[in-house]
Amino acid sequence: MASIARSPEAGEPLGPLPRQFAAFIRPELPGLLHEIRVEVTRAYPVYGRLFNGPDGDAIRQGVEHTLAAFVDRVANPGQSSGPRDELLRRFGRVEAYEGRDLETLQSAYRLGARIALRRAKTVGRQYNLSPALVLTFADALFAYVEELEAITREGYVEVRERSASEVSALRRQLLHLILAAPPLPRATVSELCEAAAWELPRECTLVALRPPVPHHIQADLDGDVLADLDIPQPYLLVPGALTPQRLTMLGTALAGTRAVVGLTVPLTQTADSVRWARRVLQLIDDGVVPDAPLVHCADHLTTLWLLSDPALVDHLAARELAPLDGLSPSRRDRLVETLRVHVSTRAPAEQVGEMLGVHAQTVRYRLRNLDGHLGDSLSDPDHRFALEAALRALHLRGRAGRE
Repeated sequence: MASIARSPEAGEPLGPLPRQFAAFIRPELPGLLHEIRVEVTRAYPVYGRLFNGPDGDAIRQGVEHTLAAFVDRVANPGQSSGPRDELLRRFGRVEAYEGRDLETLQSAYRLGARIALRRAKTVGRQYNLSPALVLTFADALFAYVEELEAITREGYVEVRERSASEVSALRRQLLHLILAAPPLPRATVSELCEAAAWELPRECTLVALRPPVPHHIQADLDGDVLADLDIPQPYLLVPGALTPQRLTMLGTALAGTRAVVGLTVPLTQTADSVRWARRVLQLIDDGVVPDAPLVHCADHLTTLWLLSDPALVDHLAARELAPLDGLSPSRRDRLVETLRVHVSTRAPAEQVGEMLGVHAQTVRYRLRNLDGHLGDSLSDPDHRFALEAALRALHLRGRAGRE
């Protein structure tokens, strides 16, 4: 048979494939399909499992339909590609559901194209077709592959975006269940962990955030950090203790956002950890705890304890300091402040005087007065401890009031 197309002059663009070319290539499709299947599954064993699995027939029919659509387009350039496009999007969805990178499927497409081109060269020699026609076929084939990749990507991205949204919702639900009181059974939480693709840790660290929190911080958090940023008291859950790497991550993600790191606790105590962290945030606002970009609860446990129940502290202080109620307010305040420094530091009069800005003799005079009013309370361990706790708490609250 004479050549259907001649080699173009140098620089002349190649023309479209002649429609008659479809008649030459169509009989090759069954053998080409088998060859593509063999070589693709050899290069990518994962597709071998798919071809031999329960959906193998559907996959083979899909590949055959995609090849036939190319030939149909050569025979009839106006041929609709609607069914083929939906099939390709389904391929993309499968890749996303299986958790594979789309590059694997795209590489398989390109391998199939190289096999098809090899077959076309054989057909060209068989029918004495011109090299220009085979070259035109190659251009059309690889343009077709690019089209396949683009449409497949649509299905892949559709699932990935939807999955990201669904996983985010599942993880937020998981976060709420972990902090539930009383905690849900571990089996229930474990099932949700599997659905949310999140490994349940033995312990975790809660981080309370001061709103408003910009949502872009989510992109800088490690992938296993759970977050709820849309509530009035936003917070994070970091699996495990805060390693230096985790602290660096938080420093980057929370730049410009004030936060308090709670204690690292077992899962059953997560609600306590976030509660303490939020309490420290409040104490920062009250001026009790110094502000900083990232404050750690572990540095302020005594303050948390002393101010955990202000009303109870008031009753304790009122009971322990009742013997001083008959004094004038100014004298009482001076004696209480001297007593606080004395019981807190156990320091001699000279050092207490330096702390208070008074002479050591004045300190001794006040301590004698306190002995006279409080009697044996200062020598009794229980009363002395109660006095120290109440005085420290009152001092912290008084400092906040002054600031």
